[in-house]
Amino acid sequence: SIQDKNALHLYSVNGKYLCSETLKEEVSDICVTGEYIVMGSLQGFLSIRDLYSLSLSISPLAMRLPIHCISVTKEYSHILVGLEDGKLIIVGVGKPAEV
Repeated sequence: SIQDKNALHLYSVNGKYLCSETLKEEVSDICVTGEYIVMGSLQGFLSIRDLYSLSLSISPLAMRLPIHCISVTKEYSHILVGLEDGKLIIVGVGKPAEV
């Protein structure tokens, strides 16, 4: 965060700069799983981005409270979201029939 601007930068394993994406919210937790980046923000948004292009995979989900932590189950079937008020939100991943 530089001068109230937040950005996500992507580098190769060798340190070569690949791309960046400016973020509108302040990231509170981040989790890299498979080919996706799952991010939670202090503004209460859960975002899922493609690991290689940093583009949004789906529109951000509003949790209405600041997100303090996120985790993804080892089967990649659910995202666990811890909110500021102590609630744990479980978000199913995949098509509605699979969830």
